[in-house]
Amino acid sequence: MMNLNNFCVKIKNIFRDLWENKIFRVAFIIHSLYFLLSIILTLNFFRYRTDFRVYYMAGEAFLNDINNLYTLDFTCPFRYLPISAIFFVPFYLMGFDLGFIIFNLFNLILNVFICLLIYKIAILVSKEDHENKDKNVIYFICIYLMGIPHIYNYILGQVNLYVTFLLLISLYLFLTHEKLKWNLLSSFILGISFIIKPTAFLLIPFLIIFQVNFKEKKIKFEISRSLIRIIGVLGPSIFNLIFFFLYPSLWEGFLVTNFTGENPIALSFSFSISQLITNFFIFNSIAFNQIFILVGVIGIIGGFGFLIFIFRRLNDNSIIYSYLIGITIMLLAYFDSWDHHLLNIIPILIITILNTSKHSKSRSMLTYSLYFFSFFSLAFSGIWFLVYLVFPYNFVPTIFLFFVFYRISKFFLLKEEPIEVEVQNFET
Repeated sequence: MMNLNNFCVKIKNIFRDLWENKIFRVAFIIHSLYFLLSIILTLNFFRYRTDFRVYYMAGEAFLNDINNLYTLDFTCPFRYLPISAIFFVPFYLMGFDLGFIIFNLFNLILNVFICLLIYKIAILVSKEDHENKDKNVIYFICIYLMGIPHIYNYILGQVNLYVTFLLLISLYLFLTHEKLKWNLLSSFILGISFIIKPTAFLLIPFLIIFQVNFKEKKIKFEISRSLIRIIGVLGPSIFNLIFFFLYPSLWEGFLVTNFTGENPIALSFSFSISQLITNFFIFNSIAFNQIFILVGVIGIIGGFGFLIFIFRRLNDNSIIYSYLIGITIMLLAYFDSWDHHLLNIIPILIITILNTSKHSKSRSMLTYSLYFFSFFSLAFSGIWFLVYLVFPYNFVPTIFLFFVFYRISKFFLLKEEPIEVEVQNFET
């Protein structure tokens, strides 16, 4: 009880100190409005057009009719791995209204912890030439809280913040612990995020510790550490094989819903390269195969990104940039890349910005991308609905994702390196 009281007092003191900053007061008020508006709008106007309704029905299907998990008449299809439906069962049992409110309360609480993790990681990796380090970190955290994708995420009742929270925990553990058991735990936590939502799935290759140094004519390949990371990150998803074995129809439904069916190729305002290409073919009535498009885009963008990663000139602390490039590739490659997914990349982008020199040109471009993702990207989705009958391409967010990809590639390959993080061993 004493430890809990001390923790509450500490949080209260932190909040009091933060409240003295005008930008934090503004961010707190704006974010609170996002949350309250989402409850009002969803329960009164959008209750049948939200992702939470899909999760709610998935929880019902898991309990009552699991074979139809991917074939029920959802508002939009349930795309995730079958084991993730377990997560939504408690919210189904609460009833829609209470379940939605509790679900978003968890989202709100997660945002508090996400901000704390951004702060801890950013302070750990911030460049030494940053003046007023604390003030800079608080400023960027406020930008995150004010980001417009939050209201989109709250209204839909999406799971992105659960994924972001797990991403940041795993990143923090990678940065602060070297031993193999901590690498296994960090990877396992990252793997749990795939069960909830596989947004960071294409990050897996960037966990491998493989590096070619032409200048020193050396190849670095840590087999055991890389293997531990891969085992850890794939471990949680293996449990889905049980459901696919017991209910064979689930495997077919999962493939159709995500890759081979009609939904992945429907005309939409997704800003991924794959979707832009499919929109072109649909708009011009040209026959195509969506699997070829997906594999081609992943092969080109992902392959190029992995080559850059292999020939990087950064040290092991490039894990920050590995996270960022892995998520960026996923957003560029997979069909469904929506504005609420930007809540996965924005915190990593903030940490990356604070890990670069304030005099860096790369920092400026990354900062512009951060502002765009936070405040302007959603507007282009709205514009798409106005013009899609004559121009069905939401390409501006794609350009800013390419900016991020380009700058991270330069970080990997050129001499301009982020500050090296001193690994802290907390074991006794």
